[in-house]
Amino acid sequence: MTEFVAVVIPENEHVPVGGDPRGRIATLLLSRPPTNALTRQVCREIIEAAAHLGRLDDVCAVIVFGGHEIFSAGADMPELKTLDAAEAQAAARVCQQAVDALAAVPKPTVAAITGYALGAGLTLALAADWRVSGDNVKFGATEILAGLVPAAGGAPRLACAVGDSKAKDLVFSGRFVDAREAVELGLVDEMVAPDAVYDAAVAWARRFLDYPPEVLAAAKAAFRSD
Repeated sequence: MTEFVAVVIPENEHVPVGGDPRGRIATLLLSRPPTNALTRQVCREIIEAAAHLGRLDDVCAVIVFGGHEIFSAGADMPELKTLDAAEAQAAARVCQQAVDALAAVPKPTVAAITGYALGAGLTLALAADWRVSGDNVKFGATEILAGLVPAAGGAPRLACAVGDSKAKDLVFSGRFVDAREAVELGLVDEMVAPDAVYDAAVAWARRFLDYPPEVLAAAKAAFRSD
């Protein structure tokens, strides 16, 4: 489908009931080793994948996963350094569109976080409805360390998750947060052993297999403020 982002739907999630298919669990897989950096191309592929998932009527829930090593280290700094001002603005817009596209998927979404979720990678995780991480994961709104400010709506999404004062502390300092503090702050909903992250995300998603996708979509839409 695309080079760096794939939509995976395990066949064993398709369970018939009374002859009618129940919902499936899909995985939006980021695959741009070694850091799953969010280049312009990766962001465009996230937009495409999110739209594709939204059209799959038999999918009830979506896992966002960067693999067993790392969720995402954020923006691709080598790429950003090659861009002029207009290109940098366009890159920021496509990153914002990717985050918004994930948030708009009309199904429950869970980010399965391993390794690191930094900068725009953290913002992408915050666009999911729920987050589970390994107990060794590091989080950070690290843009200021590169002389940048959070893009893609990162600051307001962070504030929505942890509150204004705590979000400002993270954004102004760029400091790293370990998984235990991330749970305490509200960045993460569940912390598990590193090897159990994806299985924990599947367990969360399985709870919605009995619900009609259109009802889940309507329930999710009820949280929109616009």
